[in-house]
Amino acid sequence: MIPSRLTRRSAVLLALGLTFAALQPAYSVRAEMAVPTESNPPGDIPDSQVFIGYSGPSGIAMKVPEGWSRKDLADGARFFDKYNSVELTVSPAAAAPTVSTARDVQLAELARSGRAVDVVSIKPARLPGGTGVVIAFTENSDPNPVTNKQIRLEAVRYLIFSKGKLVALDMKAPAGADNVDQWRLMASSVRIK
Repeated sequence: MIPSRLTRRSAVLLALGLTFAALQPAYSVRAEMAVPTESNPPGDIPDSQVFIGYSGPSGIAMKVPEGWSRKDLADGARFFDKYNSVELTVSPAAAAPTVSTARDVQLAELARSGRAVDVVSIKPARLPGGTGVVIAFTENSDPNPVTNKQIRLEAVRYLIFSKGKLVALDMKAPAGADNVDQWRLMASSVRIK
C-alpha cells in the first residue's frame, strides 16, 4: 500500500502539471539557445580541394567540391559533406536585392528556418555572375540523428541577381573552420543562364 502522504503529493503534482499544460498555447515557438563553438572544429575544406562544374536544370551553374554528396531540389541543388553544406536555389525576380530589402525579407526567413540565428553582417555584393547582397550569420546545426549533438555553424547567404533570376547561395561550415577562400571561389563561380 502507498502511504497517503505520497498519494496526496502525487495528486498535487499531477494537478499542477495538468493546470500548467492547460495554460500552454496550442502552437509554441521555443527560442533555441546557441550552442558553444567547438575549440577544434571539424569541417575545414582543404586548400587542395578539387572543384568541379555543376550545371542545374534551373539555369544556374557553379563550381562545387568534388566528392561531396548531392541532393537535387525542385529549384536547385544541395551539396554536403559532414557539417559542411552548399545549397543554391533559383527563383524569378524583378530586381536585385538591396541591403534594405534583404534586411526586411531575408532576416525573417533566416529566423524562421534557422536555429538560434545571429546575423553578423549584411553587405552589398558584386560578383562576376551578378549583383546583390551577402548575409553573414551563425546558427546551430540540426541535431545529429544518432547522438542528438548540435554544433555552431558559420554561414553566408549570397543573393545574386541577373537576367530576371535570383540565386540564393547558402554556404555553411562549423564555426571556426577556415573556408573563406573556398566560399569566395564558389560564390564567384555562380553563373545565371
